[in-house]
Amino acid sequence: MQRSRGGFTLIEIIIAVAILVLILGLAYPSFEGVIADRKLRASLDRFNNIVRVAQEHSVKEHRAYLVVWSNKEVVVQPEAFSRDEERKAAARFPLDYGEILTLSLPAAISKTAGEWIFWPTGTCEPASVHYEGHAGVWTADYSPLTGHGQLSQYAAK
Repeated sequence: MQRSRGGFTLIEIIIAVAILVLILGLAYPSFEGVIADRKLRASLDRFNNIVRVAQEHSVKEHRAYLVVWSNKEVVVQPEAFSRDEERKAAARFPLDYGEILTLSLPAAISKTAGEWIFWPTGTCEPASVHYEGHAGVWTADYSPLTGHGQLSQYAAK
């Protein structure tokens, strides 16, 4: 009489689990890189949104808007507030712990910059913005005519 085999042996299960663990171990660094790239791209998109808001408000309201840097955030606000206007930022880019966002204005006399201006025409000073965070680094150079950034450096960790 022959006995039929109804399942896997313990050895077969251990080998299958070992192969699965090996494949997951090899895929994890790649998956980690995808997550870092996604977070880095999100930081660039958030900053480009700040630039877009500054440009749109300056054109719509026919007055200059500033992108202003501090240690904890970058905000968009009018260059000058009217007397009865609430002093409120049009947009914010909060910086998390470990994130650094620096501005350099290549055409400016002073190389230490904390404000980037968008004039009522929607044009701006040429600027270079550098970001460093847990997910990686990027640097974008912004055109004075269009306000659009072009990446000169992008490296996810």
